Amino acid sequence: MNITINKALQAYIDPLTSSEYAALERSILIEGCRDALVLWGEVLIDGHNRYAICQKHGIAFKTVQNPNFKAIEDVLLWMIDNHLARRSVSDFQRGVLALRKKEIIAERAKAQQGIAPTAGDAETAKPTPGNSREDIAKEARLSSNTVSQIEKIQRTASPELVEAVRAGTISINAAAAVASLPSAEQAAAVAGGKKELMQAAKQVRELKAGAKPAAVSANLSNPASNSNIDVGEEIQDLRAQISALTQENTALHQQVAELTRALAQTTPAA
Repeated sequence: MNITINKALQAYIDPLTSSEYAALERSILIEGCRDALVLWGEVLIDGHNRYAICQKHGIAFKTVQNPNFKAIEDVLLWMIDNHLARRSVSDFQRGVLALRKKEIIAERAKAQQGIAPTAGDAETAKPTPGNSREDIAKEARLSSNTVSQIEKIQRTASPELVEAVRAGTISINAAAAVASLPSAEQAAAVAGGKKELMQAAKQVRELKAGAKPAAVSANLSNPASNSNIDVGEEIQDLRAQISALTQENTALHQQVAELTRALAQTTPAA
């Protein structure tokens, strides 16, 4: 049997940690490969780690075809749902996966309406059934506030800070606070370790807490002039968020396009 590994699909879900991989390898060596590998034609969709371990040790395995895959989006949605159902997935990973699902559903809804998707559609379009922030949070078994924090981390966190969240060095709540800092300061806090990260998060929270009463006092003393300043600052913040979302959605479109091209020569006709 010829099995094709697509690197983009293999990397779509966060890899196992070294300890998780070692535990899986021990289990397969003792019990064999109990779960069948999932294929789409010859392309491996689920079971990359099991396949590698079985190949390494010459262990037999079974495969199964999923007849419901018609397009790459079906594959990605299945992969997301499959991992969301696993207990070992962290809160941050579940949030990221649920938000990816939200993006795919939003793009598919636009395509079905005959409208070409554009950057920002997932944020500006009306929520579709099962695709609101509350629905996404429920599916990921998280609070709506936690989902919002994960969205902020995805928009503004440096790569170093994102990796720290994934590794469990810092909580989602604290990371969302640190993500308000410039990228260089985020990276410096990560380099300083857990203690430095917690101190940075504390300072950001204290600054925000102190800024709110000051803003209220200023508005009471001179509401007309200060409200103009507040509006200007809010507009700048919104523009920055829109810019970040535009870049994120463009990257997602490119990722789906690359996956489609990569699979074009290795998947059966729909």
